[in-house]
Amino acid sequence: MKTVLVVDDHPITHLGANRLLRDLGYEQIAQAMSGEDALSQISDGLSPSLIILDINLPGASGLDLILSLRDALPQVAILVFSMNDQTGFAARALQAGAQGFLSKHAPPADFRDAVKTLEQGEFYLSAKQAVALATLRAGASADPLAALSDRERQVLALIGRGLSLQAIADQLGVSYKTAANTSSALKRKLDVDGINGLMKFALDSGV
Repeated sequence: MKTVLVVDDHPITHLGANRLLRDLGYEQIAQAMSGEDALSQISDGLSPSLIILDINLPGASGLDLILSLRDALPQVAILVFSMNDQTGFAARALQAGAQGFLSKHAPPADFRDAVKTLEQGEFYLSAKQAVALATLRAGASADPLAALSDRERQVLALIGRGLSLQAIADQLGVSYKTAANTSSALKRKLDVDGINGLMKFALDSGV
């Protein structure tokens, strides 16, 4: 059974998405109005192959939700579906672990294309977003901090203060695994070795 979870606090979005997803063969379409609701359903055993979510949600941000979803369901495909189509938001969503970003201003055909692209294990951006994101990354390439997500900056700053990964997880309200995975991503992105390397980088960069 093809299962999808749609996370959005606007009922009209659920109505439109449900119609399109039925046409794409999804038999089980779960709905959540908040990140907490989504995580609760997953904790209760819901295992979708695709999650479609908005960034602007009540409670925790959609970007933080992506990290939690990636922690709970490492293999799930995540498509961000948002009214805010600024390039920076798309970049941060991809950095957090989404596989695609689609503006709610896009026509239904683009929604279908995005879902089909993620089903094939590929990343989806509109042509306009892809060009804008490439330009943004080219301009930020000289600053390694520009490539970090908000969560990664938080973790880096706390490492710079000498906190352990468990203490960081407790302070941010995430699992130890999430803190450890973020630390590993930081080491890869910043090209440093070990916690000591991250601590030195944090102190030198003043985060």
